[in-house]
Amino acid sequence: MLFSSLEFLFLFLPITLIGYYSFCIKRAPKLATYWLTGASIFFYGWWNPHYLLLLGFSILLNFFFAKILLQTSAQQRPLLTMGIASNLALLGYFKYTNFIVLNLNSVLAQPLTIEHIILPLGISFFTFQQISFLVDCYRGEGKLYKLTEYVLFVCFFPQLIAGPIVHHKEMMPQFSKLRSRVLNWKNLYYGIFLFGIGLFKKVVIADPLAPFVHASFEVVQHPSFLDAWAGSLCYTMQLYFDFSGYSDMAIGLGLLFNISLPANFNSPYKALSIQDFWRRWHMTLSRWLRDYIYIPLGGNRKGSHRLLLNLFLTFFIGGIWHGAGWTFIIWGAMHGLALIIHRLWRAAGLTLSKPLAWLCTFLFINFAWVIFRAQSIHDALKIYTAMLGASGFGAWSHEMLTYYDDAMKANPSAEIKYLGYATALCFLTGSSLWLVDKIGKTRAATAFATGALTCAIIFILQHNYAAEFIYFQF
Repeated sequence: MLFSSLEFLFLFLPITLIGYYSFCIKRAPKLATYWLTGASIFFYGWWNPHYLLLLGFSILLNFFFAKILLQTSAQQRPLLTMGIASNLALLGYFKYTNFIVLNLNSVLAQPLTIEHIILPLGISFFTFQQISFLVDCYRGEGKLYKLTEYVLFVCFFPQLIAGPIVHHKEMMPQFSKLRSRVLNWKNLYYGIFLFGIGLFKKVVIADPLAPFVHASFEVVQHPSFLDAWAGSLCYTMQLYFDFSGYSDMAIGLGLLFNISLPANFNSPYKALSIQDFWRRWHMTLSRWLRDYIYIPLGGNRKGSHRLLLNLFLTFFIGGIWHGAGWTFIIWGAMHGLALIIHRLWRAAGLTLSKPLAWLCTFLFINFAWVIFRAQSIHDALKIYTAMLGASGFGAWSHEMLTYYDDAMKANPSAEIKYLGYATALCFLTGSSLWLVDKIGKTRAATAFATGALTCAIIFILQHNYAAEFIYFQF
């Protein structure tokens, strides 16, 4: 079930809210927790009920390991290793088996045959979330929660599918606080405000850019200079508004239940360095990679050479986490190398002016998104060579014009205008949380939220579809 679908907006969300606060008003906090947990499980099962068994198994497995880690002081490292290995085995089977078999078949004389494995929604997110809980239990920073509390921690529907990746210390206390059981009009207002902004980003800005991205990367076989640059920039903006829109909606939905989820975006395309970018983009993933990969590898405590290696390995692993494909691995390696160059640049005492630093950072980010989006290395090279002018510097290719004329019944030049609007919104406005703080509870904010929600819902009704979020595939 998508946040932007009509069944979510007009059935699931109102029923869940009414049921939850009905139990709260009757002073039945346990029933309210059960209701919210049940609604979250139903939300996940809407996509494919069969994978509820996988989610349930993952929860029980990690709860079992966490309980043992907290209750025993002996042989903790082997227990932690077993727990992490079990999580990675589940993730590896569902996410990477197809990729491994495909690559083995390219070198084996006798190809392997397996049934295609469908990737369960959110498996990367709830696996990372539970691994961090196990590690914290091993470190003595965890706590033995009730099973019902732990289930809600993992399954809380606003962030179950695509984050933010949350920490038990910031979530569990909120679920048990009495003030979480009271209808808070301020949280309700801010929640609707953020949800409206996120929904607008998704359906009015990100989704209309998708057809041009699809044409550039998957339809046109010989893109022109303009095809390639417009396609890459459209994807850069589509991805930003799609994922930041999802995160805004998740945070807004959390506030409707008096739960504060961590911020995930802070105007990342305004970053002045690649390090600054990762402090602003998918902030909860960056935090997870720092706390559970970079620091355990040694961080900056083992000398400058080891620091550079740890940086590279952290983002190499981050690339693998994003998807089972050489394109994601290369993307992670690109960011790892970029961070190494940034560190060496700073160590040498070199600097750039702010405009030039921003331009270099944004161009690299845009360049790296190409291989992130491409279906194969060949497709990425096709875009890269066109971006570098290998096919000349002409306007639209004949393939692009034909596709738009036949399939879209439009002119691709209209997409450039739309790209311009999206880019202006990206750079001329602050983050959604900044807007909340800046505008506050004012009539302007009310009008803004109402307008954003209205436009988004009208757009959904007109097109009669709800497109999946890009990060659902990860």
